[in-house]
Amino acid sequence: MSEIKKSLLDTLLRPFCWCNRKLKGFWNWYKSLYKGQPWWKKTIVALSSFIAFLIFYIFAVIFNLFWLFGKSPSLNEIMHPKTAMASEIYSADGKVIGKFFSENRMPVEYKDINPVFFKALISTEDERFYKHHGVDFQGMLAAAKDATRGNARGASTITQQLVKNMFKVRSEYGTGLLGKIPGVRILIMKSKEMIIATEIEMTNSKQDILRMYANTVDFGSNAFGIKTAAKTYFNTTPAKLKPEEAAVLVGMLKATTAYNPRTNPERSKSRRNVVLENMYTHNFLSRQEADSLKKLPLKLDFSVESALDGQALYFRDAVADYIKEKCPDLDPYTDGLKIYTTLDTRMQKYAEEAVTQQMKTVQNNFDNHWRGQDPWRDERGNIIPNFIEDRLKKENTYKQLVARYPNDPDSVTYFLNKPHKVKLFTYNGPEERIMSTVDSLKYMVRFMHAGFMAMEPQTGYVRAWVGDIDYKTWQYDKVVSMRQPGSTFKLFVYATAMKQGLTPADTRRDEMIEMTVYDKVKKENTVWRPTNANGRFSGIDMPIRAAFARSINSVAVRLGQEVGIPEVIRTAQDLGVKSPLDDAPALTLGASDVKLEEIVGAYSAVANYGAYIEPTLVTKIVNQDGDVVYEAEAKPVQALPWKAAFYMQKILEAGMTDSGGTSQSFQSYLGSALWSKKIDAGGKTGTSNNHSDAWFVGVTPGLVCGAWVGAEDRCIHFRTGALGQGSRTALPIVGLFIQKVLADAELGQKYRQRYAPTPEVVDPATYGGDFNFSAPSDNLADSLSSHQSDSLDSSADDLMGGGGEPLEEPAVTPRPEEVQSSSSRTVVSSQKTGTQKVKKEKESGEDLFN
Repeated sequence: MSEIKKSLLDTLLRPFCWCNRKLKGFWNWYKSLYKGQPWWKKTIVALSSFIAFLIFYIFAVIFNLFWLFGKSPSLNEIMHPKTAMASEIYSADGKVIGKFFSENRMPVEYKDINPVFFKALISTEDERFYKHHGVDFQGMLAAAKDATRGNARGASTITQQLVKNMFKVRSEYGTGLLGKIPGVRILIMKSKEMIIATEIEMTNSKQDILRMYANTVDFGSNAFGIKTAAKTYFNTTPAKLKPEEAAVLVGMLKATTAYNPRTNPERSKSRRNVVLENMYTHNFLSRQEADSLKKLPLKLDFSVESALDGQALYFRDAVADYIKEKCPDLDPYTDGLKIYTTLDTRMQKYAEEAVTQQMKTVQNNFDNHWRGQDPWRDERGNIIPNFIEDRLKKENTYKQLVARYPNDPDSVTYFLNKPHKVKLFTYNGPEERIMSTVDSLKYMVRFMHAGFMAMEPQTGYVRAWVGDIDYKTWQYDKVVSMRQPGSTFKLFVYATAMKQGLTPADTRRDEMIEMTVYDKVKKENTVWRPTNANGRFSGIDMPIRAAFARSINSVAVRLGQEVGIPEVIRTAQDLGVKSPLDDAPALTLGASDVKLEEIVGAYSAVANYGAYIEPTLVTKIVNQDGDVVYEAEAKPVQALPWKAAFYMQKILEAGMTDSGGTSQSFQSYLGSALWSKKIDAGGKTGTSNNHSDAWFVGVTPGLVCGAWVGAEDRCIHFRTGALGQGSRTALPIVGLFIQKVLADAELGQKYRQRYAPTPEVVDPATYGGDFNFSAPSDNLADSLSSHQSDSLDSSADDLMGGGGEPLEEPAVTPRPEEVQSSSSRTVVSSQKTGTQKVKKEKESGEDLFN
């Protein structure tokens, strides 16, 4: 056994023994070069040895010999350096709406920079710039001489500083095994900087080096590069920089914090004057010019550019995600791209105004509704115990306190309840208050939130996108959040039925239906009896059109069983829904969570005669070289047969025009464009269980808009449909937006459209024929009032116990033919019944609006 160990040891040591013999042989040979030789030969040998060692050392550093020196930038990286550049985001109407950046830097050409900046830079940072080749050995000797006299200064050339700025050798590249030896690390880093500086000088002109330096240097205050710095400190461009301004910027390079003109004006002014004196010394300024400039006060026009500057913050986040999906090789935060989006800034402004205007009302109603009470309730209406405590555990403040006091829960509780200054969101602007973390959370969770999106069905272009009520407070985008769609999901049920040959005029009976379903919570089979919103079944055979318009749950569930839930799921997926959908009967009433973006995209396909086009946020991306690296291409997919889509258009119109339609109040926002038949329109409301989610999708031939309203926590919601239904909360957002768009001279002309003729004539008897209705008054308030009773949905879709889009039954139940041909008369009947019911409920003590 010992012989085997000895043999193995000999095998392992053999390479080291061979190296040792060779080194000894080389050393003996090298010593022989000096023995008996005259001094001049010894000198030549020593000098040659030094040069050979230097060449060997350089190559060893470049190629990281035996992993001793760490990785260095390759020659290709040096010849084609990549610096983090900000990307600009453009709207469809040609405006810059913001930037993406990790370092706020915008490139600028040498010719677009005032030469006075380079004169100030060279005279102060590297007076021998045009005489060296990256490393100034003469300057290094002078710096060493000054250091011995107690006047230490830097000896790095502009090119060496460029290496530090551009390649970040000291932070992004290691120093290998030798770097672990004290004092050797800085030697290796300096060596790399000198080698790379020499390579840069060999592959670039002096002008290119100055341009790269100006574009990469950090001027503090989130200003990287001369273009951003000129804008940040003086609100000007590099071409318009004055000598005293250029001197301030160059003076900051010694220490951006110490010589920042905003935070340390006196030190900045003193340093500026040093730079001006250097410019005089090197004949870039006359004595008179230098002295007069020194007397000038600092004049700043300071404004730090933030990632939150600009418009459409939620949309910009969505654009970043869109680019990541479509162009994974591009990085909008570093690649210096020009990103051309589909957003229209005018429509975005209208959308944000509509959301703010309506959500103020919704919030006021909600606060009055729950005044003095905690709104976090379970399904039975009881306060959820420990809701705030559990919610706190998700907050960063709580996690930080627990990390600081891991074994001291009393301290955590103390600081959570300790009052301190906090900045809170209000609709009148941010407000500072003295409040504990617990109380501030109670304040914030009471807010109702919204999401809104508008897109063109023929192009897929997203024209407006509002992710919530305030980006600085809530960054989570509600356009892409997963929520229950309520009755807006019925589109897929009815569209599947139309695909399979039914028409809007076909009838189904509104009657009780029950079935055995599997309860995932209880993990057992149970009997499910979905009910209508009003808790009643009319027992009549009504047209499918009327059932959709009134959002009759029993008919939707029955149709789901007829066509098959898997087919409904397939239709939804064909229309762009990527969210997982449960193969269960309750899916027909919107039991599975989906995204607002998906719902708007699906409804857009209906408006586009069944051709689905994926929502498009970016039309084109151009790189720094001006090359188009991405261009959107509309790829319509015929998700529905054109006739099925046509029928769904008519069914959506019915929700707005027919007796008992849940979207009737949408008419008043369309105004004269609708009454004069200059625009076709329709819509669908949706309200989920307990009114946690309220939806509305408005459909016109040129623009489809969707809105969602609800709290972030689903247990926080209105108690009655009168306040919490989709027609009351979400519909006005879409209505106000459409109203503003149609009132805009240019946009109104563009989007005031009617549907194109169908490829074939469709028998009106199959979809109900023409519909006549009374035009509302010109006064918006009167119009809303006249439709109020029709749009009051008394509760939401109770998926396991009933509910659906609320419906006020007319006093006299119309026959099917009356639903099709006597819309005007039955609308009035519905309004009267609705008014009587509201009056009766108020008399019984329930105030629907408080």
